[in-house]
Order: sequence, then structure tokens, then C-alpha cells
Amino acid sequence: MNEVRIGIIGIGNMGSAHLQCLYHHEVRGLRITAACDIDHNKLEAVHRDYPDLTCYDNFQKLLADTSIDAVIISVPHPMHAEIGIAAFALGKHVLVEKPVDICVSAAERLNDAAKKSEKKFGIMFNQRTNGLYQKARQIVQSGELGDLKRSVWIVTNWYRTQAYYDSGSWRATWKGEGGGVLLNQAPHNLDLWQWICGMPISVTAFLDTAKYHSIEVEDDATIYTRYENGATGLFVTSTGEAPGTNRLEISGTLGKLVLENGILKHWRLLEDERQVCKNSTQGFCQIESEYTEYTTSEESAHRGILQNFAEAILSDTELLAPGFEGINELTLSNAAYLSQWKGNETVRLPFDTAEFDALLAEKAAASSYDGTVRTEAAQESEYLSRWQVRW
Repeated sequence: MNEVRIGIIGIGNMGSAHLQCLYHHEVRGLRITAACDIDHNKLEAVHRDYPDLTCYDNFQKLLADTSIDAVIISVPHPMHAEIGIAAFALGKHVLVEKPVDICVSAAERLNDAAKKSEKKFGIMFNQRTNGLYQKARQIVQSGELGDLKRSVWIVTNWYRTQAYYDSGSWRATWKGEGGGVLLNQAPHNLDLWQWICGMPISVTAFLDTAKYHSIEVEDDATIYTRYENGATGLFVTSTGEAPGTNRLEISGTLGKLVLENGILKHWRLLEDERQVCKNSTQGFCQIESEYTEYTTSEESAHRGILQNFAEAILSDTELLAPGFEGINELTLSNAAYLSQWKGNETVRLPFDTAEFDALLAEKAAASSYDGTVRTEAAQESEYLSRWQVRW
């Protein structure tokens, strides 16, 4: 195989952007051959603008097309696992938009299907392509920062207007989307948080519903975490603050990282702080450190994930964002919801997925979303700038 024939399921905001990118041959080794959506207006537009593509009005028909090697799933979140499982069963490679689904139990089923299929499974965590996040991960995971003490991420520059939420009838509803800022915008940051610092052992959360918008889900969230070694974490995000902040600070026994405004600052202690604390005879002690700054313009974003996906299929290149890892950030957001729904209780990981599913079902049953379709489409010029890291 020297190229991968790929189909896109769901051609709303993200799907139409991926379609434009692939149709214009911006990813080596991936050739777009088919598109699918239940909205006939969208299909007519695809047929008009991309007449050589095969169009399908349901995903089963596309998956039955034996000429298609792989699929991109960019439908509303609650359908990700269902379609992915069906795709793996028919021998397709799968790249799913984030989040991997809306509940951990669905992600577990999808992971099981991917393992059985032995096909490539990727997820669109495009911010993993940013060189500064990669460097921060390397520093932390190598032990260069020592034992972690604390991480604090304030990421409130996900500002959205009411018009954004009104652009799709499924958006910001429990039944249609499965959550708010934690399910739509913050999955990128939750993924990077655990990718760099690892998974915690407990989550306590405070989530505000419709604090800034007329929606039925949260648009403001504060999450507190604890880790096995006693370290703590704080994660704050919102779609209702302007100007927003994007600042990640990670403290360890051997120094500190601060990532903000496109600069990664690294203070490297010349002595372990714990040893200085125990052994110094001085009450007030300044530990000597070395300071390094890292900057990078490298971030291939969505195209980078698509290119990596193609190379994984064609050359068995390691996936930068394996789909199996999508369950980690979803575990954090699910635990945060569960904490809020149980009176801001501390939730130990792993949590009771059956309890979460039952409580989410109650939310969905009372949801305003009725399943109707409202057309939404992305602009090609936004493809690079819209979803890259914003400092």
C-alpha cells in the first residue's frame, strides 16, 4: 500500500475542515475518497464542491465500502465509540475526533474493539504536536524536574460567544454533546496535563452550569487533583472570560517549569530541594539554579496528526496520539462531573462507571436537544489558526 484511501464521517465544523485539507493533498499518503453526513444539505454541498467524492447519508453505508481503508470520525461526541467499534469490525483504521466519547465505559468498549482489530487507532489531540508541550513532557517524564509537587493550569482563553453555541443544535446539551467546556474545548488541555504529569488518584471538582451562556452544561470549571506521591494539581478553565489566560506551572523537587505566551521557562535547581530543606543550617536559604528558556514555532496541529496517522498505517510509525490514550483525559472529565453531581465529593480513580452512566442518562433524559439537525460548516482559512495553541 502506498496510499491510504480515507472517508470522513460527519462534515460539520471539523469534518469539513479535514475534508478541505485532504482534498487539496496537504497530507502525504492520505487520499480522501468519501464523505458521510445525515444532513442532505451538507451532502449536496460536498457533491457540488468535490464531485469526485462518493457521498453517503449514513455511516454504515460508508463503512461497507470495501475500497475505503480508514475513516475519520467527526460526528457529535456520543456517537464516537459506536461508529468506531463498527469501523474496526469492518477492518478500517480509525482516527477519532476528541473526546474519544462522552463516558469512560464507551471508551473502554472502543479500546477493546481496536485491540481485537489490530488496526491503527488515533485521536485528534493536535496540541501534542506543539514542541513546547513535547519539551515539557520530556523534562518531567525524564525525572529532570525531580518528584512532582504541584501543577497548576489556568486555561481560560477558550472564549466562546452565544452564537458559537447556537451554531449547532447538539452543542452544549447533555443529550447532544454530553457536557460543556470539559467535553468540547478542554480535552486538549486535560490530555496534555496527564500526558506531561501523569494520572492522579483522585479528583474534586466545582463546575458552574450556564454561568456565562444560555446553555444546559458547564462553561466554567475548577478541578483539584491528588497524585500517588502526594503531589497536587489545579486545573481552571472557562469559555466565558476575556481576555483569557493560558499558563501552566509545574513544580518539582529539582526545579520548576512555567509555560506561557509561547515560552517554556525552566529553573533547574543545582541541589534537590528536599535535601536542602533537611540538611541546611540556614533558616532562609536560596537554592542556586540554572535558567533556560525554550521557544518554538513548530506546531503542525491537525495536519500533523493526520500525517502521523498516515505514516502509522503505511510505515508502522509510532502514533503521537494513540486512540487508546483518549480514555485518560475522559477519565478526568468524567470524574469531575461525578464529583460535582455528588455534592463536590472527592472521587477516587478508577471510579464507578456504572454510577456515572446512570447519572449522565438522567441529565440526557431532561436535555433540551431533540435530535434535529442544524447545518454548520468551517471556513478553510481557519484550519490552521483556529485550533492551534493560543497563548
